Amino acid sequence: MVMGQVNIHDAKTNLSRYLAELQPDETIVLCNRNKPVAEIRSLRGKPVRKPRIGVAKGEFVVPDSFFEPLPDEVLRLFNGE
Repeated sequence: MVMGQVNIHDAKTNLSRYLAELQPDETIVLCNRNKPVAEIRSLRGKPVRKPRIGVAKGEFVVPDSFFEPLPDEVLRLFNGE
């Protein structure tokens, strides 16, 4: 969806305002002497919902072996030996 056409001089003067009004699915067409030369599109997508803490409770159990020390051969690999 096109938000509108704006001449370059006007865009330089009011760029902050235009960007604040730009919605995720809109485009501003920049014109030089009323001839389209470029487009400005928002990179902001639709808001992403943050996951709720605890939503997967009980779906995964950490095994006791997770807390045991790593074998020496694995530690050597981490150290580049």
